[in-house]
Amino acid sequence: MIYLKKMILPFCFVAFLAYLPFIVKSEYLINLLVKFFIYIIIAQSWNLLGGFNGQISLGHSAFFGIGALITRLLWVGKVPIPLALVGGALSSIILAGIVGIPCLKMRRAYFPIGTLALAIIAEITVGNILPVPGSLPSEYIVGYNVFYRYYLAFLLGILTVLVLYYTIKSRTGLALVAIRDDEEAADAMGVKIFKFKVKALIMSSLLAGLGGGIFAYHQVSYYYSSPFDLSWSFLPTLITFIGGLGTIIGPIVGAICFITLNEIFVITLGEVHLIIFGFTFILI
Repeated sequence: MIYLKKMILPFCFVAFLAYLPFIVKSEYLINLLVKFFIYIIIAQSWNLLGGFNGQISLGHSAFFGIGALITRLLWVGKVPIPLALVGGALSSIILAGIVGIPCLKMRRAYFPIGTLALAIIAEITVGNILPVPGSLPSEYIVGYNVFYRYYLAFLLGILTVLVLYYTIKSRTGLALVAIRDDEEAADAMGVKIFKFKVKALIMSSLLAGLGGGIFAYHQVSYYYSSPFDLSWSFLPTLITFIGGLGTIIGPIVGAICFITLNEIFVITLGEVHLIIFGFTFILI
């Protein structure tokens, strides 16, 4: 009974979001909500690694970007979007395996520095190799439907939250939190430190790749290097800290606060909003 009472509010929130496109016909609001779901996906992916496992990554833009890049190329190459999203997520896992896993052997501040270097290298490399915008072919633009993208992002957002919830409630989640709280004590208790760090990184990169895939599917035209921008490394960190580090609800609350205040500041203050926005979140 207590469990059912706890689920009432989340269920009502999900039902409201599912029904919202039938009430609101504004494409601006629908696009804003797609961005909201993308923020939830990438923030939850960072939260798994940084919030629950204590590995502060500054390289999430590399995983987000490679997921966007591969998804876009596969989709434009006539691969169905579900398979393209899977391909983008797998590419993020491969990148994490090649570059991210060696970074996990770094201790203390060296892991954030190593992942930040990965993000910078990825952005520069993609910007040099693919300097042109990745515009959709005309036949894709004709059939563009923002509501389909809304529900796809919505479902992946729910899936991400459920994955986080059941992972943290499992033995793996207990091991991740134990490593975060006291790595030496966890090691003394028999927790295989590196094994669980790798698990967290793989799952985190997979979810970030899915978020990048939704970004690529949602955008009509963008530079291929845009999803690799360092803002996609710092944004999930900021959103998670605003809402609550190491909590399932934190990235959701943080995404709501971030996107709401950002839109208010943009409308009322114009370009000056960047300064006010920064100071506001420093105070928060």
